[in-house]
Amino acid sequence: MLGEDKDENSRQGIQSIEVGVPLLRVLADHGAPMMLRDLAREAGMPAAKAHRYLVSFMRTELVTQDPISGRYDLGNFALDLGLASLARLDAVRVATPILDALGEETGETVALAVWGNMGPTIVRWVESKRPVTVNLRTGAVMPLLHSAIGLCFVSFFESATLQRQIEEELQINARGADTRAPITRAQLDTLIADFRQHGMSRAVGSVIPGINAFSAPVFNHDGKMVLAITGLGPAGLFPPNWNGPMAKAIRAAAQTVSRQLGWRTPSA
Repeated sequence: MLGEDKDENSRQGIQSIEVGVPLLRVLADHGAPMMLRDLAREAGMPAAKAHRYLVSFMRTELVTQDPISGRYDLGNFALDLGLASLARLDAVRVATPILDALGEETGETVALAVWGNMGPTIVRWVESKRPVTVNLRTGAVMPLLHSAIGLCFVSFFESATLQRQIEEELQINARGADTRAPITRAQLDTLIADFRQHGMSRAVGSVIPGINAFSAPVFNHDGKMVLAITGLGPAGLFPPNWNGPMAKAIRAAAQTVSRQLGWRTPSA
């Protein structure tokens, strides 16, 4: 049909809905009940106009109002919509196009990893445009304390199994001659504090000599880490600079996926 061929932005809609939705967005982002004047101001509309929309939203249970304080908040139907949307989300599916775009933007090898039965497991791998000798593929389980992916889960993921594996790897590292990974809990805690400060982990030639990597956590609506987005490349072309283009691109990609999964920063 002709109407189906039109661009999405050119289709006719109900303008009043589009005008009123910013009120719902402000309530969702604010994270707490709001007075009418504050809600209207942040939504960019007069208080009288905002009140009319809120009356309709209350009738449909998208918004509720506290009878004592008069403050507005999201209603039961808004909660139902949010839970239904979350139930349909698949973190890997959501992250895949963003990972592909990250690889295209940076020209480097990028990967997605989840926490599996054996530890951090690569579930998607996108090769760089230039040849890079990396013997890692989908299904590979990464070491916790030698890899950017593993250190990302160590720094941001919570699991009793993870803690047991950390202790096992620390003991193995202490018996070996490799000094690139921590051998004591104190050394590891110092690394974790640094990674948390920067919002991501990094590895400088740890798993593969001459290869550097950054890995950033993806959080769901509960604030739980569900994925790690990683980029890696030759040290000469991939400097381990926290503020470099690659680190920023990986961090931004992880934040984009997190927002699509319903995560909001504590300040929001």
